[in-house]
Amino acid sequence: MPFNFPILLTWLRVALIPLVVGVFYVPELGLSRFEQGVASTAIFVVAAATDWFDGFLARRWNQTSAFGAFLDPVADKLMVTGALLVLVHLDRVHPITAFIIIGREIAISALREWMAQLGASKSVAVSSLGKIKTTAQMIAIPMLLFYSDLFGIIDTRAWGHWLLLIAAVLTVWSMLYYLRKAWPLIKKVQESKSGA
Repeated sequence: MPFNFPILLTWLRVALIPLVVGVFYVPELGLSRFEQGVASTAIFVVAAATDWFDGFLARRWNQTSAFGAFLDPVADKLMVTGALLVLVHLDRVHPITAFIIIGREIAISALREWMAQLGASKSVAVSSLGKIKTTAQMIAIPMLLFYSDLFGIIDTRAWGHWLLLIAAVLTVWSMLYYLRKAWPLIKKVQESKSGA
């Protein structure tokens, strides 16, 4: 397993996930609901920043690796899933919205793994649609964790709610996009099996 600074940042992101969840469920911390929101938002934002920074440094320093390419999306999915489960429990996100987002991540991860085994991983490479979905999601989640007025001007509850709905719609749309891209190969595999 290779070890370098970008991978260290990815591991840091994994380590921060329990903290995002823990601030709401460790009574010994004695935090008010507002303090929990501030703390979890700050931790989530730091974790999200490492997501961009580790990829940037890996490319800049030419320290990309197969393990880093595997760990990075796993860390992202764990971070989003952990935060969404907390938000569902706090009744800030509808369970169906969380299910759509988490379910899509599992389905597309499985599809990418299967396509990689067939040597066609480029068919389901990250699209601009997926990046827009991720951006909406990564802005919505800290807003819903904070769940208060920001600077007395921005209602993070409303903005977070609408951005996460947009992310959920883009989630379905991008999943259909990836499935359509993968469909010719899926069909080919099925035809070769039936002809064998």
